[in-house]
Amino acid sequence: MATNYEANSRSLVYPLTKMNFLVSVPELTGAMAAFSEATGIEASVDVIEFRQGNAHSLAPLKIPGLVKHGNITLRMGYTIGNGFKKWIQECVSEIRGAMPRKDVTIELLDIRPESPSSTYETTKGSTLWVLKDAWVCKYSGPDLNASTSEVAIETVEIAYEELVIPS
Repeated sequence: MATNYEANSRSLVYPLTKMNFLVSVPELTGAMAAFSEATGIEASVDVIEFRQGNAHSLAPLKIPGLVKHGNITLRMGYTIGNGFKKWIQECVSEIRGAMPRKDVTIELLDIRPESPSSTYETTKGSTLWVLKDAWVCKYSGPDLNASTSEVAIETVEIAYEELVIPS
């Protein structure tokens, strides 16, 4: 017979850790990339203060204005396939047509042991954000130094027009 503690511990659901995530552009073939860091996801709403001339109150009304989004910065160690790098090149190239805007998905991966052994199973976790009409606005290559043994990290800054937070 299971004790209360055992029954309760089986139903516990731990949050996913933030260290395992994947960035992908579903519209492009091979456009998944593993990143070491993603920063700058934000959305803000301008506050417009308004007071009618015949209002009895001296305090203005506050109404919502434009929604603004910051740029996301991704630090990339390697890519899976070359679709993501091709998209970066298309965006920052001096010779291009229309800006290649894409939807970018950022999701957490659920990595858990498959068995008590050391092998791990990676399953799709939860989609955190979808960046609509995104495009690369800045690319920074890694610093190269033959006297160090650091990983070459590239930085990509992405501008986007709409932030979708799935429920």
